[in-house]
Amino acid sequence: MEKQYTLENLQEIAHQIINNASAKVLLFYGEMGVGKTTLIKEIVKQLDVDDVVSSPTFSLVNEYQSNQGEPIYHFDFYRINDEEEALDMGVDEYFDSNNWCLIEWPENIKNLLPLNAVKISITRNENGERNLILNY
Repeated sequence: MEKQYTLENLQEIAHQIINNASAKVLLFYGEMGVGKTTLIKEIVKQLDVDDVVSSPTFSLVNEYQSNQGEPIYHFDFYRINDEEEALDMGVDEYFDSNNWCLIEWPENIKNLLPLNAVKISITRNENGERNLILNY
């Protein structure tokens, strides 16, 4: 599915992703500054999390708790040196947990990603709108 969106309809896009995802591991692809973290913030909000959401660029993973007590994991693998670093932090256990795993820069751990993960590609148009391609 391909869709154009702006910040005005970010809530609708996040809602569609949550309700239509075939798996709870979401892979966010896109260049720096395209809006991956902004979309993830809205998804986490709609998953009923009150915590402040920020990109875990230096910690690699942030854990948020939904108001139902379910953990949601937000990864940022931009600064990862190699896949071994992700294995050392137990990334496979996170992916197997059946909890939401929202992953920025998944291309940096491509050999470790679950086969059923949902791919979300974001690009920016000349007019500032975003193109979103979802591969469920």
